[in-house]
Amino acid sequence: MTDFLFAPSPQVYVPVEGQSAVFPVHRIYCVGRNYAAHRREMGGDDRDPPFFFAKPADAIVLPGADIPYPPRTSNLHHEIELVVALRSGGANLSEKQALEAVFGYAVGVDLTRRDLQNGAKDKGQPWEAGKAFDFSAPISALRPWTGAPPQGNISISVNGQVKQSASLADMIWNVAEVIAEASKLWTLTAGDLIFTGTPEGVGALMPGDKVEGAIDDVGHLAFKVL
Repeated sequence: MTDFLFAPSPQVYVPVEGQSAVFPVHRIYCVGRNYAAHRREMGGDDRDPPFFFAKPADAIVLPGADIPYPPRTSNLHHEIELVVALRSGGANLSEKQALEAVFGYAVGVDLTRRDLQNGAKDKGQPWEAGKAFDFSAPISALRPWTGAPPQGNISISVNGQVKQSASLADMIWNVAEVIAEASKLWTLTAGDLIFTGTPEGVGALMPGDKVEGAIDDVGHLAFKVL
């Protein structure tokens, strides 16, 4: 038995609909600019290869919990996303193998300190300060899934006003392609989450804002910015 100098951090998890067992989170991968209109909104060509960034597992915010407004920013943005949860993994997966690795899906929000991200981009620096901060990954409960990925509407509202609304079918790189591409860069494992990108309409959040996100057939997420 290993003796630790201090108690290890608790295992991060996401609840699963209809089950008492929870999904233990290993890593969080995120895809940038995976909807054509958002890619144009942020700058880029429609069929650029997907690129990835990461968030720490403990950026997860469980369903029902509110979000503290983060420090060192005056431009916190919402980005609603379909989240893929993996039951298995591997390297260099085919698209068929990629879909077989899926456990289920959730609604997620990639919170972004846009001013810090833009400042880093301007200097050619990494994005961690803009993307990988505390409480930056609120998520709904996972919905177990088999078969073809969901293709319904994805949307988010702030204080009752719809800010982002699109179809999952508008993704440039579909779920199977995203997983397969990620597996070329990392050996994926059970417990990995992949945030698959956001549609156009990203915008600022302020303390006191009430945020609601939904994806057809997948779930619903709500939180308040404190």
